[in-house]
Amino acid sequence: MPDLLVNLLKLPPLEHSLAEVADANINIRRAQPFEITPVHQFIEANFSVAWADEISVGFANKPVTVFIATRDGRVIGFAGFECTRKAFFGPTGVDISERGRGIGKALLMASLWGLRELGYVYGIIGAAGPVEFYQQTVGAIAIPDSDPGIYIDLLKKQ
Repeated sequence: MPDLLVNLLKLPPLEHSLAEVADANINIRRAQPFEITPVHQFIEANFSVAWADEISVGFANKPVTVFIATRDGRVIGFAGFECTRKAFFGPTGVDISERGRGIGKALLMASLWGLRELGYVYGIIGAAGPVEFYQQTVGAIAIPDSDPGIYIDLLKKQ
């Protein structure tokens, strides 16, 4: 999977994505440092320990570089930025039962706007899975020769 480049100066407005999910009683917001345990548990249970560990870095950043989607006081999605490397978006995920409601898009938009607020002009989506989604949503373009990128498992024999 290639890395993608996003021009942060050409992002669509964040408000539209937030309003779409708010109509479904879903709140997108920056996580609080004291919420690391429930967010970590959600990611570990629904995705992977590696992603949960990666997101832990975002909780150490000031400000926290993790956004969460919540409904009725429970985590249903997450997105991190500047967890893996500077200017990188990810990891991100939404509970399987909540997909298709615009939550992933809203988390993406909040995170990319977060990168822009930190002063970046371009953001990188590392090892982008749904490439077409990122291309259509934020005009991302593939970075040539970026696969496998930084996500090589350096602890395994090559």
